[in-house]
Amino acid sequence: MTEEQSQNGYTLIELILVLVIIGIITTVGLNSLTEVNQTNRFEETRFEMDRLAAAIVGDPSLVSGGVRTDFGYVGDVGSLPLNLNALTTNPGGYATWSGPYYGDEFSTDGSSASFKLDAWGRAYTYSGGTTITSTGGATTLTRNLAINTDDLLNNNVTVVVYDLDHTPPGATYRDSVRVVLSYPNGGGSVTNSSVTPRSDGSAFFDSIPIGIHLVRIVYVPTADTLQRKIVVNVGQDSYAEISLADTLWSGN
Repeated sequence: MTEEQSQNGYTLIELILVLVIIGIITTVGLNSLTEVNQTNRFEETRFEMDRLAAAIVGDPSLVSGGVRTDFGYVGDVGSLPLNLNALTTNPGGYATWSGPYYGDEFSTDGSSASFKLDAWGRAYTYSGGTTITSTGGATTLTRNLAINTDDLLNNNVTVVVYDLDHTPPGATYRDSVRVVLSYPNGGGSVTNSSVTPRSDGSAFFDSIPIGIHLVRIVYVPTADTLQRKIVVNVGQDSYAEISLADTLWSGN
């Protein structure tokens, strides 16, 4: 380049080309930043929806001794919450409610209303069913709690009673035993369902919500009571065999 050309500086075309290139780079950068931001919001929302699901039906990864220990709101109350507010505020003075089931570490009392909003600031859609929905992003996100409500609220439980020698009561002694299953009834209190076992010692209960429930075996003649816990998992029939501490029927 000659000294004369150097003194003339950049031409108008060169300046326009530079501005166009800068504009392209800026646009690409903004688009990439927007995509990253949207991805982060999707992941944040998915994570929060998982936490909401755990608050409602429990966290299946919480296990002790090979047994699930957490069933959330449904495990305590025996029904699905009518809305997300019920996860942080007792919906009706329920005696079995043990919340709050969802805590927001960024609020002073752990129950900030922000947990009801997705990462775009739009309220989650939930009205007591088995689905939580986020519509804030470009794509609707859905979190299913279970296949259907029956899997959460209407499970079967079978308890079989034997004496110490693993002998069932038979037709003669079946009336000497009561099997009592205690479980939350969905209205804030506990139902104690009492069943006389069949000759083979089996007692059947239906429409039982998920959770950890108390089973009592009452030997009527002496009013002796044996207590055990039974776990009702999502969509699974539960079965337990319980032996009494004496040979009540095997010698008769």
